Parts: sequence; structure tokens; C-alpha cells
Amino acid sequence: MQDFLFGIYPYIALSVLLIGSVARYERDPFTWKSSSSQLLRRKQLIVGSVLFHVGVLIIFFGHFFGLLTPLAVFHALGITPFAKQLLAIVVGGIAGVMALIGGGMLFHRRWTDPRIRKTSSFADIAILALLLAQLVLGLGSIFVSVQNLDGGEMIRFMTWAQMILTFQSGAAAQIADAALVFKLHLFLGLTIFLLFPFTRLVHMLSVPIRYVTLRPGYQIVRSRRRRPLEERRSAFDAQQGKPGPTLSSPAE
Repeated sequence: MQDFLFGIYPYIALSVLLIGSVARYERDPFTWKSSSSQLLRRKQLIVGSVLFHVGVLIIFFGHFFGLLTPLAVFHALGITPFAKQLLAIVVGGIAGVMALIGGGMLFHRRWTDPRIRKTSSFADIAILALLLAQLVLGLGSIFVSVQNLDGGEMIRFMTWAQMILTFQSGAAAQIADAALVFKLHLFLGLTIFLLFPFTRLVHMLSVPIRYVTLRPGYQIVRSRRRRPLEERRSAFDAQQGKPGPTLSSPAE
């Protein structure tokens, strides 16, 4: 099970994440959304959403660069394993608490408000619960990390992640002796990757950069009625006995 969970399961999870996300975007593009419920309990949504998203983004990029950056790069920058692990504990701890508080507010809002819960799917509530459990495990791993500040535990997970990414065999053996809380944290993270394409989390891949430069700032609404608005307005004015605007002919 050690070899399967940490040597094979990562490739299953990442393959489903990639192929499933592309397939959903191609086959069901109109489901590619976060299904906002902004009109209901808006203040709680704003505070919880900001705390949750800021915390999660810090954690994500911290894990991404922390695990996948070669150790030689940190040495070249003068960052020792001790300093790196201490930075991860402090910054990750603060971001984790932020995300946990914000996620708790969002979960409470979605679970307790009958109107929001009625518009929420099972996947909406389940994935948020899994994210909260993952945050709890991540914060719990801090208590183990502070007992091993030499950075050895961190280096083992860096080696594991980089071996998985480069398709090297024997990756699972790198973390065979890791503490249980780390293994649970890693397994649940891979499971979230596996479920990613089938939940609202896919909206994370749609970074709205084009909204800054290309979106005109307003929504264009076109009527489905056949007659143009000017013709309907002229007909209404004629019925009311008012002079309507003169419409130009196609020749003009």
C-alpha cells in the first residue's frame, strides 16, 4: 500500500486532474463556474471568501515552489533547510489559520442557510469539507515539524515530489518513515486533485486576466424579439399619438 499510495496513486490523481479538466471544459463548458450565491448573506461571503482564497493561494504557491524547487537553488540563495522549514511553519501556519477561518465561515454559511443549501450540490459541500479537513491536517503537521527543525523531513518530501514529477522509481520509499499526519495530509491532497475536475474547484484554472484588458466594462444585452427596439418604440409612440424618431431607410 505504501508503494501504491505514494508511488502510483499520484500519477492516477494527476492524470485524472489533467484529462478530466480538459474533457469537462470541452464537453460541458457551461458547468465551468463557481455557482455564486452572492445575493444571500453577502457580508459573511465576502469576509470568508477573502480569508479563504488568500490563505489557500499562499499555501498553494508555498507548497508548489517549496516542494518542486531543487535544493541546490535554496543553497545558492543562502537559504538553509532550517530557515526554509521555519519560514514554511510561520507563513504556512498564518495562511492555514486564515484559510481555516474563512473556509469555516463559508461552510457554516452554505450548511446552515436553507436557501443556499438548496442551491448547493453534494459536491459543493463535500469538497469544502475535504478542504477544511486538509487544512486541519496541514496545521496539525506543524506540531511535528517544530520537533524536527533540521529540515530533514522537509527534504524527504521535496525529494519525493521531484522524483514523482521526473518519473523516477522508488519515490514512495523516500517518505516511508514519515509521520502519519504527513502521509494523511499527502493522501488527502492527492484525493482532492483526483476530485478536482468534477467539482466547482475548476474555476481556479480560469484566471480572469482578459477581464482587465479586453472586457469593455458592461454587459451587452440583445433582445430576442425580431423587431428592433427603435421600431417598437415608434409603433408605441404612434399609438399614443406622439411623434416618434425618424428611422433611416437602408438606402440612406
